[in-house]
Amino acid sequence: MAVVLLTLASPARAHEVLPSITDMTQDGSTLVFDMRLNIESFLAGINQAEVADTAESAQAATYDQLRALSAAELDARFSDFWPRMAENITVRVGDQTMPLTLTGVQAAEVSDESVARLSDVQFTAPLPDGADAVQVGWIRPYGTLVVRQMDVEDPYSGFLEAGQLSDPITLTGGNAMGAVATFFSYVPTGFDHIVPLGVDHILFVLGLFFLSTHLRPLLWQVSAFTLAHTITLALAALGYVTVPASIVEPLIALSIAYVAVENIFLRTLSPWRPFVIFGFGLLHGLGFASVLAQFGLPEANFVPALIGFNIGVEIGQICVIAVAFLCVYQAREYSERGERSVTAAALYLVAATLMIAIAVPLSIWAPEVLSDVFPILAIIGVMLGLSAAAVNVAQPDTYTNMVAMPASVLIALIAVYWVIERVFL
Repeated sequence: MAVVLLTLASPARAHEVLPSITDMTQDGSTLVFDMRLNIESFLAGINQAEVADTAESAQAATYDQLRALSAAELDARFSDFWPRMAENITVRVGDQTMPLTLTGVQAAEVSDESVARLSDVQFTAPLPDGADAVQVGWIRPYGTLVVRQMDVEDPYSGFLEAGQLSDPITLTGGNAMGAVATFFSYVPTGFDHIVPLGVDHILFVLGLFFLSTHLRPLLWQVSAFTLAHTITLALAALGYVTVPASIVEPLIALSIAYVAVENIFLRTLSPWRPFVIFGFGLLHGLGFASVLAQFGLPEANFVPALIGFNIGVEIGQICVIAVAFLCVYQAREYSERGERSVTAAALYLVAATLMIAIAVPLSIWAPEVLSDVFPILAIIGVMLGLSAAAVNVAQPDTYTNMVAMPASVLIALIAVYWVIERVFL
């Protein structure tokens, strides 16, 4: 459990890898790109398509050194780096790849150590005579790129996965994504923010799950949580509510600790818990909104994008609950009957071992992927291990005493660590 605690606690130490955003404007025979990005990630050589957090990269120490530079020093470092970066950015007109010229860079000063520093870069590309469309993209290690066309009717707005080249963007406009396409493009973004990137949200949902073996208390809690985070997600996305991450993130960690600690002292749903969960859901909605704030929502299809993102979040939460249920199902069944099963215990141990077996080849051939999924494997492994112990004891209520309680204690310890880290470290 100590190893798992350190594993799950560590991802919060650095900064989440965020999409880069570029606004594309035509100025006569020139395309102007105003980009907002985390310069340190590019200078450090972090593969932003493979890691969710800078701490997971082999270049984490280099990133931290760059993070410590002043804005002026970072500007100079990026100007030197630009020729190499320009080679990896594609601005294509027909079969021609346009040369890129850096026209400005403005790194931000570090004001909040808990969030990544986002800086502004401007570059241009010439347009050949008769050009009517352009394609934009960059190499996979540079990560996700959001491209937004400006100052035209029905502008293009694209969420390009790492290494993806955009469809031809008509320079006069008219490439705005339809409502249905926008909806489906934002569902995976919401899902990713839960699985695998949202370890804190996963632990909160598991805290709700471990309160009781009955379905009704879980439905009450999940319903309150879903309604609340939907409200603040919408309000924050519309710009009506803005709360700094330095406030929201510690409070989210505190909410995880609360539900886990309450699980230890309660065996059934209390009258006040749904209202408390509703309040915590408001906080988590602000956390979800911070993701959308990094790349914005298309003005023409704001509602479909918002709904798509929220549904992606809900699908992620349902998957967490479904996996947790599968992991502890037999432990709950034998607990209710007060029986034991050596066979079930052995199968649980085999499944827990399989989690380790999955991690070993990933650590050799895909360490970047392992850094994303290892917290998930660790969580599943702990649930399977606790269930193995529970089904091997012929006593009533072994699920509560040997699975739900220890799991809640572990969640509480991780969350308390996060609170301390996000406030003081």
